[in-house]
Amino acid sequence: MLLGGFSKAHAMTGWRVGWICAPAPVAELAVRVHQYTMLCAPHISQLAAVEALSAPGDEVDAMVADYDRRRRVFVKGLRETGLDCPEPGGAFYAFPSIRSSGMDSETFAERLLHAEHVAVVPGNVFGPSGEGHIRCSYATALPLLEEALVRIDRFLRTSARSAPTS
Repeated sequence: MLLGGFSKAHAMTGWRVGWICAPAPVAELAVRVHQYTMLCAPHISQLAAVEALSAPGDEVDAMVADYDRRRRVFVKGLRETGLDCPEPGGAFYAFPSIRSSGMDSETFAERLLHAEHVAVVPGNVFGPSGEGHIRCSYATALPLLEEALVRIDRFLRTSARSAPTS
C-alpha cells in the first residue's frame, strides 16, 4: 500500500489533496472512512494536483533547489541572530531554540508578532518537548525571509533579552 500527498513534494500545503494505491479491499475501507470524515477535495485543488503530476521533472527540481536555498539562508540567518537552530531535514520549517531569550515559546511568539509583525508558531503546541522553540516557515519569497530575519534580530537585541517572562 502507498499513501502520498502534494503538500511537501509539490508545495501545495493547505490544498488537502492526497492519494492511495492499495489492494481493492483496503482502498474500499479507506474510501468508507474518508467519506464519513471528510468532504472531497475542492475541484480547483484536484485540478492543481493533476497539473503538479503533469509538470516536467525539471520544474520540481528547480522548486526543490529554491527551497534548499531558502532553508540554507534562513537557518544561517537565525544562527547569526544568536538562536540555536538545527538544519531541517525535510518540509520547510525551521525549529530554532529561543531559550536564550528567557521567554517561553508562547510569550516569545506573541511579543515577536506585536513588536515586529513576524508570525511564528510557539513550539509548545507540538508537545512538551517543543517548549523553548518556535516553528518558522520558510515557504515564502527569499526577500520576505531576509526581512523577517532583520526583524527577529532587532527583536532579540531590544525587547526579548530585556523583557520579563510571563
